[in-house]
Amino acid sequence: MSQAVQTMFDRISGRYDFLNRFLSLRHDVAWRRKACRMAGPAESVLDLCGGTGDFLLTFHKIWGDAGYGVIGDFSQGMLRMAQLKAPNLAVVQLDALALPLPDHCVDLVLCGFGMRNLDNLDTGLLEVSRVLKDSGRLVVLEFFRPTNMWTKFFYNVLGPVFIPIAGALFSGRREAYEYLVRSVKRFVTADQFVQRGGANGLTPAACVPLDGGIAHLVVFTKDLSHGK
Repeated sequence: MSQAVQTMFDRISGRYDFLNRFLSLRHDVAWRRKACRMAGPAESVLDLCGGTGDFLLTFHKIWGDAGYGVIGDFSQGMLRMAQLKAPNLAVVQLDALALPLPDHCVDLVLCGFGMRNLDNLDTGLLEVSRVLKDSGRLVVLEFFRPTNMWTKFFYNVLGPVFIPIAGALFSGRREAYEYLVRSVKRFVTADQFVQRGGANGLTPAACVPLDGGIAHLVVFTKDLSHGK
């Protein structure tokens, strides 16, 4: 991750949760619940690019506390907000392209809206594959490059106007929300993401469009056939 993007997330961390709810009309809450139900229970969970901890906290509400759960993020500001919400959460500042974890140590990796921020998507997916146990799962919520008429209208017409204005109004950081729109439009499509996961040690299990494709829920498994 670039230092500029890291600093940007540090600066918006205090208003991040509020703006997520506002901009998605609270649909992000339902998306996380659906993702966690699809993930199933797990004894060890890494919430990668975990930000303020909403994904792992939602997982705990549905399945109970994992035997071991940690939030990993490159933004110290986001991690501070996570600990303010839940002081018992384990957090670690990390680089998603070089995870400080041994091979085959995690049952489940959650990643909410962080994949498109990686400097190298293939390296990030390979790192997830490395740390997952055999039969482990990666569950991703993400905004992908639009491909249908509705999502193209949303991200090319509505989003570039509404999202930065709301970001400026409530966080004072218009540039952060301009970045959000740009990052979606230049990211891979959902189908391309599924293919990239398959090319990097993961087996696609599901790709579910949410709210007409505004977001997607993608699930991969790590099968024995991919080897050690």
